Amino acid sequence: MVNEKIFITGIGTGVGKTIVSAILVEKFKADYWKPIQSGDLDTSDTINVKSLVSNNFSVFHPEAIKLSQPYSPHKSAALDGIVIDEYQIVCPATKNNLFIEGAGGLMVPINNQFLMIDLIKKLNMAVVLVSSNYLGSINHTILSIKMLIQYQIPIKGIIFNGVEDSYTTDFILAYTGIKLLGHLPVFNNIDKKTISQSTSHIINEIF
Repeated sequence: MVNEKIFITGIGTGVGKTIVSAILVEKFKADYWKPIQSGDLDTSDTINVKSLVSNNFSVFHPEAIKLSQPYSPHKSAALDGIVIDEYQIVCPATKNNLFIEGAGGLMVPINNQFLMIDLIKKLNMAVVLVSSNYLGSINHTILSIKMLIQYQIPIKGIIFNGVEDSYTTDFILAYTGIKLLGHLPVFNNIDKKTISQSTSHIINEIF
């Protein structure tokens, strides 16, 4: 399908959403959009993903909200002296498939009444969930899946990133019935070649 929009979210911060985003953008020659960037404006996720993608077809759309501080969006916005209006976050127009990378996990506050999961629902997106194996990740992964189901947000599937643990992955997949989209290895070095080679770890049946 062309012109489908998929939101990449994770079970928490630091689980590999940006690396997964780069691999998916490269594999499907899709566009990329990060609605909210909190901190690291000179080395933003958009800049990082663009630097890792080799194809010349993908378009990297500008962020809707840029915040100077590296905290949750509601805190970063407060420190910058603003309140984020969720209605100003409008998906960019494109005729290409689009991957949207969230900030943190599903329950991250954008303002005092609006969470990241609310933004996904507002944008009417399906989700790719990124998980990483660590002590507690089963709990975080299943809670994330249950929240997506509660919000009636379609789940395309799950991508595991990093060290493999069959006890963890097998239980999550069996318990939730969520489709496995891929498992990424531990990367010793991350560059365009790594990203290009890693596209083989992701199945084709996402769009």
